[in-house]
Parts: sequence; structure tokens; C-alpha cells
Amino acid sequence: MVEFFKNLSNDYLELLNDNEDFNKTVFILRNELTNTNPDINNIKTINLNHVSIKQFEIIIKYIYGGIFSLDGLDVSFIFEIMLVAYEFFLEELGKFLETFLIEKKASWLRLHFAHIYKSCFQKNKAKRLQNWCKDIVVINPEKVLDSEDFVSIPENALISLIERDDLKMDEIKIWNYIIKWGIAKNPGLSSNLKEWSPENFMTLKITLQNCLPHIRYFQISADDIINNVKPYKQILEKIYGPI
Repeated sequence: MVEFFKNLSNDYLELLNDNEDFNKTVFILRNELTNTNPDINNIKTINLNHVSIKQFEIIIKYIYGGIFSLDGLDVSFIFEIMLVAYEFFLEELGKFLETFLIEKKASWLRLHFAHIYKSCFQKNKAKRLQNWCKDIVVINPEKVLDSEDFVSIPENALISLIERDDLKMDEIKIWNYIIKWGIAKNPGLSSNLKEWSPENFMTLKITLQNCLPHIRYFQISADDIINNVKPYKQILEKIYGPI
């Protein structure tokens, strides 16, 4: 068991165990309410469906008592509660769990790498874990790009990967993966490029507008430009000139 902010009054734990109707969620929900817009009746609603009852109880006990125990918790649960801690701006707890995972459970992180990579960037938290992932993926990018979760990774995760100059992958492969990701983000696009309208190309261009500038076109061979890039020239010509 780890104790945080030991000067926290023991009265908070007594309050938590009291049967009276106290507002026990005021601390944890304050930041969520700040970032939530009210409805027409000036009522703010917070969706916590992604937080399990067990996770919520642990977070509440941490807030009121400053204690957190890893006993009996499996690694996947610890990872998820780390994300919840960051979501509720509990930086001290989040960083503690992040360090624990990197230093003690690295093998589990590698085994579930694609999920870890996606989740960290999706929440845009756990910066140390993000950097840990990037150091691995730059050497073996297929861990993410060939995973089943690839098309669902957030844009910032994809950009953090393709912008690396030391990425161990041919540029044409990076291009093909980006196109695959962009098309997957728009299920209405036909798999047959010959059926695409100008509007379809514009849709893909908008989806990839933050990714395309990171492609090193000068590293792509002439044959690959003709076979792989030129078919999508409509998403490039106004930015990079005619192909």
C-alpha cells in the first residue's frame, strides 16, 4: 500500500465511511464539470460509463484518504485506472502508476503494445509512457502499423510515429499505411479507386491534411510514385505541385 499526501486529514476517511448524504464526488467531478457545457435547463451531465464501480471506489478512497494499494489488482486494471487517474487530473497517482508499469511490468506492456500505444495517445496523457512507446515503435513500427488496432489509433499517435526521422521503415510503406488509415476513417469511400468522385478525394485530403506534410516524398522511388502516389494526386497537387 502506498500513502500519498500524508498530511491529509483523517476526517476525510471518516466522512467517506459515514452513512449521511455527503457529496462524496465533489473533488473528482469538479474538473469534469468545468469542461462540460450545460443543457437548456442549465444542468451539466457527466458520462462516466467507461469508469467501473471498482475503479470509482478506488479513486474515491485515494482522494479521501491518500492511499492506494496494488494488492490483488491485475496489470490491465492498473493500466486502466492510471488512465482514469489522469482523466480526473490526479497527476500524482497517474505518475506513480505509470512509473510502476514501465519499471515493473514492461513485459506486459510489450505484449499489449498496440492497445497501450493507442490508449495513451487517445487520452493524450501518460507522457512518459508515450515516450516509452515511441522509443520502441521507431525501431519496430510494425508493432503498431500491422496491428488490428492500427486504423483506430488517434491522429496524434500516427503523427508522432511518421514524423520521426529515425523511423525504420521505407517511406513508400509509410505512405501506404497513411492512405489505409485515412480511408478507414471514412467508411463511405469505395475500395475501388476508379469509382471515386472529386468529393471523395477531397474527403480523404481533409482527413490526412495533418499527416501528408510529414511524408518524405524525395525518399520515394519514381516507380513507387507512379504506382502508389500518383493515383491519389488529387489530394496532393495543390500542396506539392503536379505529380
